[in-house]
Amino acid sequence: MNSEQTKQIVRPGPNGQLINEKGDVVYPPKGWSFLPAGDAGITRKVTAKGMFWRVQIKKGRRLISKGIWAPSQIIEETQKTLKETRSTDAYQKKRASDLKRRKRQEEAYSIDFLQAIEAYLNFHPIHKAFEKKLAEAVNKHAIPVGSGTVARTAMIPIEERAAKAVIAWMRHQTTAYEQTKVAHIKGERRAVRRQFAQQSVRLLNKYRSGENISELCPLKKALSKK
Repeated sequence: MNSEQTKQIVRPGPNGQLINEKGDVVYPPKGWSFLPAGDAGITRKVTAKGMFWRVQIKKGRRLISKGIWAPSQIIEETQKTLKETRSTDAYQKKRASDLKRRKRQEEAYSIDFLQAIEAYLNFHPIHKAFEKKLAEAVNKHAIPVGSGTVARTAMIPIEERAAKAVIAWMRHQTTAYEQTKVAHIKGERRAVRRQFAQQSVRLLNKYRSGENISELCPLKKALSKK
């Protein structure tokens, strides 16, 4: 097999077809099977063998793996080996310990991220109770593992993550972004997002300066639904 036959990225096509990166319809080699995404341990061990096709779809800017095609024998042997390993007491104890550790880490990060959000909001004292409510709503949306939000990236400081998470939440909850038709022009979506971000910052500044806020405020209305 050549390199394209043993390792490549494909996407689902019509009627169950697979389309490669060149746009051609391709068919998995004989003796291969599909392993759906969902068990990262098995997928890692199968792909480590170097013979697989990864099936991906694009959702917004994100690439999401739907699973892999790989030699049936490798998949079956890997599944059998991992099943035996996972049934041992040693594995179960380690698994339980890992889950507890991750839970502690997530709880600590959630607290840190909530504080970063509150620091970014920095509302006037008369709006502090509302600041807390908004921060908790943003945190609840952004913090879960696998959410795909900016809160889950380590590429930028937590302060910047918090600011971006607030603006992203407000873009979807307090503006007309969801109903806005964006022209298929390079850079247009970014320009539209920038426009709504500026709108959101102006609204936040009213709370920071201590202005009296109308009950018709889109932020108040959005949080009243939570």
